[in-house]
Amino acid sequence: MFDGFTLEWLDVGDVTLRVRHGGSGPAVLLLHGHPRTHTTWHRVAPLLAERFTVVCPDTRGYGESSKPTSAADHTPHSKRAMAGDCVRLMSRLGHDRFAVAGHDRGAYVATRLALDHPDRVSRLAVLDAVPIAEALRRCDAEFAAAWYHWFFFAQPDKPERAINADPDAWYDVAGRNSPERLGPGNFADFHRAIHDPATVTAMLEDYRAGLGVDRAHDEADLAAGRRITCPTTILWSGRDDLGDLYGDVLGIWRTWTTDLRGGGVIDSEHHMAEDAPDELATALTVFFAETD
Repeated sequence: MFDGFTLEWLDVGDVTLRVRHGGSGPAVLLLHGHPRTHTTWHRVAPLLAERFTVVCPDTRGYGESSKPTSAADHTPHSKRAMAGDCVRLMSRLGHDRFAVAGHDRGAYVATRLALDHPDRVSRLAVLDAVPIAEALRRCDAEFAAAWYHWFFFAQPDKPERAINADPDAWYDVAGRNSPERLGPGNFADFHRAIHDPATVTAMLEDYRAGLGVDRAHDEADLAAGRRITCPTTILWSGRDDLGDLYGDVLGIWRTWTTDLRGGGVIDSEHHMAEDAPDELATALTVFFAETD
């Protein structure tokens, strides 16, 4: 995986991040979701590296990056904290301004980056997400049944006990998260992560922060009239449930942006970087290469 890329562990202040970077040209930061690590991008990053400098970290708590000690309000695992890590990481690598694409939980980090650090983010691509505050505002029986894990993961202790009892069963290693679907190297990295109890707890802390401090940050931005001001595109998986749950996905994001450049459906299941890498890489290349 990642031929020509450099693998490093970099101190960014509160945490050390494992990161791969390679390519040349304008900088692009790729942020993974749950329960993945940066290796989820192994089919996309080399394609983007033909035109861009591509940076793929494990966000704090995930993979082989640091797992900070939690707090009662889960702030150490907030998207604001993760976004701060990313800004310091990109500074260490010499990138003052960069584009960012985030998938799933990584999309929340990417959104927070664009809101908190507008001077650093040149373009934003959101993959398979609406803002946390919007998802919770629309929470109904359909959402609760389909995304029950948001609320289960937020409970103390019980989700760790359930996952750690049989990580392979919980994360469906025999089915949708098999080595054949993920690719052997990516699967090995993912499999190692879900079998590490410290990583499992840190991933759950991501969700615990989501229902509390992250939602509060989103609501504060809405109340203050803060918007994402960089060019933004939204992409979602055609064979997942985001469109079914929210209908007009782009309409939701218009409330949060001042320069929405559209987007649309990628023909894939949820993990689009693994399922449809060529289509995703093409869409991201076109968007990131645009001149304003």
